[in-house]
Amino acid sequence: MTSVVAESARTTLAGARLKAIIGGSLGNFVEWYDWFAYASFSLYFGKTFFPNGGELDRRLETAAVFAVGFFARPIGAWLMGVYADHRGRKAALVLSVSLMCAGSLIIALAPGYAQVGPLAPVILIAARLVQGLSLGGEYGASAVYVAEMAGRARRGFHSSFLFVTLMVGQLAALGVLIVLQALLTPAQISAFGWRIAFFIGAALALVVWFIQAGLEETSLFRAEDATARRASTVGALLRRQPKEAAMVFVLSGAGALTFYSFTTYMPKFLTGTAHFSRPAATEISAASLMVLMVVQPFFGWLGDTIGRKRLLIFAFAAGALTTWPILTTLAATRDPLAALALISAALICLAAYTAVNGLVKSELFPTELRGLGVALPYALANAIFGGTAELVAEAFKKVGTERGFFVYVSVIAAAACLVAVRMRDTQKTSLIAD
Repeated sequence: MTSVVAESARTTLAGARLKAIIGGSLGNFVEWYDWFAYASFSLYFGKTFFPNGGELDRRLETAAVFAVGFFARPIGAWLMGVYADHRGRKAALVLSVSLMCAGSLIIALAPGYAQVGPLAPVILIAARLVQGLSLGGEYGASAVYVAEMAGRARRGFHSSFLFVTLMVGQLAALGVLIVLQALLTPAQISAFGWRIAFFIGAALALVVWFIQAGLEETSLFRAEDATARRASTVGALLRRQPKEAAMVFVLSGAGALTFYSFTTYMPKFLTGTAHFSRPAATEISAASLMVLMVVQPFFGWLGDTIGRKRLLIFAFAAGALTTWPILTTLAATRDPLAALALISAALICLAAYTAVNGLVKSELFPTELRGLGVALPYALANAIFGGTAELVAEAFKKVGTERGFFVYVSVIAAAACLVAVRMRDTQKTSLIAD
């Protein structure tokens, strides 16, 4: 009888854990759908907000607005990280998805330059700032929530689903683009079709809000007393764990730069440098994202098996050594399958980082600083390296030295590899109580 009760308790715990992990990860899905929708559709709506200049000028302007959203992320990470440590992981999840819903709705309804003149890009920038605040807070809250809900034995495997839902969000945005490209002409997408994607994003955010509002708070947060919760400040983070914050910054910067180079920037690289058509570039990017998504659980499991540190060293060493030959070869290929293979190879190497990155960062910090410690240095690094990836790439291209960008990505990956070599293996030294 005792064994039956124990088995029933284990089954109940496993079910509750699964529900929490899925619910905590869903915010990533909608956040990254909306975030990637901007990158995916910017080729079409650029002229709506930036009618002057040539195609490359418009791409630079929309890339600059994309970067602006990233620079709001550290503010969102700071505010939401403190909020998550003071009020709870669940509360931060619900607030961040609400902001993303608002940002998407503003973009969907935003008037163009023809209607309101210079006010049009101002409205677009304001919407991106709201989305940046949201995304800056979402990552830390969801990474910490899932890490605290997952059991020690399979924490890497479970945490890998954070990036699976992120990929699903990006694939959903690309899927909407592919469908619209099939149903509408390029002129129709540029005129009104791109707005459909942002209406969908706002609706998805509303659905996820209802799901996350019904989640349970983590037991580790509930166990913290009020005094410990008030300890989460930037000053406390820099005073108590400056080394860990610096490691998160470097690892996140290299991961973000590599990720955005081979995802959001890829459709533009494929059309502008490799001379693929827009639909072909979209399909190649979607297929490569599916590859990245599918391998996440494998690398998460591997992190539980051989340790997170080895995965990080592999990811960044491979990035430093292969970025130049992959991008150089990709620039010269005209075969869609070859392009897919090259991009997928880069993303599979990166998956050794993406599958465990949220967990590694969560394991570095104590409960009272975990929300802020994970979110703030990650968001700062993403703003500096991830948000500017496309802008830097286009700037190198404009001055005729595009391969300088390849070197830039390789050097940053090499720096992260050195940090990974020197850091401790958080699988053995995790500060997350089981």
